[in-house]
Amino acid sequence: MLDLDGKVGTLVDRVANRLIWKFASGRREIETAVPIVSFTFDDVPDSALVEGATILERHGLRGTFYIAGGLGGRVEPDRTLISPEGCGELLARGHEVGCHTFAHRRIRDMRRLGEDLDRNAEYLKSVGVQKPTRNFAFPYNAAWPLARTELARRYRTCRAAGETINRGSVDPLMLKAVEIRQPERHARDLTRWIDDVVDRPGWLIFFTHDIAPRPTPYGCTPETFDHLVRYAVDKGCKVLPVDRALNEINW
Repeated sequence: MLDLDGKVGTLVDRVANRLIWKFASGRREIETAVPIVSFTFDDVPDSALVEGATILERHGLRGTFYIAGGLGGRVEPDRTLISPEGCGELLARGHEVGCHTFAHRRIRDMRRLGEDLDRNAEYLKSVGVQKPTRNFAFPYNAAWPLARTELARRYRTCRAAGETINRGSVDPLMLKAVEIRQPERHARDLTRWIDDVVDRPGWLIFFTHDIAPRPTPYGCTPETFDHLVRYAVDKGCKVLPVDRALNEINW
């Protein structure tokens, strides 16, 4: 029954996402003559700070880290989530911190979404975020139509998955992104997306989780992450955190 429930839930998430992408109003045009790339992190394991942020900084770049306060400092079998002190370090080093809810549950399962988002805002304030976060990423990349009014009131953008580049008419509350994940060969071959955005400029958002020598299925090695970042730079992409990318396209 649990497997069946999980499959049904996944199907519901996919249908909800597709309906929003197809029918949502409030779209905006992305107009850019240069390819834009953003590197983002969900959940934010501590390795995203230790390895991911450091690699970006080595290239003179910064990323966007979507924090769920309820995960702060949690130790799991294959990863440890970033601590409050780690969040403060990200801010001090010039990276953007976004919201990933507090409870890290699917939006459709939250009866009091506003309270959860307020709780995460308080958590982020406690670790040094001086202004309200302006960008959001859906836990499990699972959006929900009934949440759009609450999210629009709080954030400039929301990000799901979608496995494509943001071009032309785009829903700011449903930005699409490409996942950096295992197997490692797949992750290294994601340079094809960078070639694509260079050929036809738009906004390519990557998302991942851990950056570790032995990554989870949802991350990659430091060598592969550096390979992708270096490739984007060498190809002439403008690599920006999400909020600065929004300024670049005049949203």
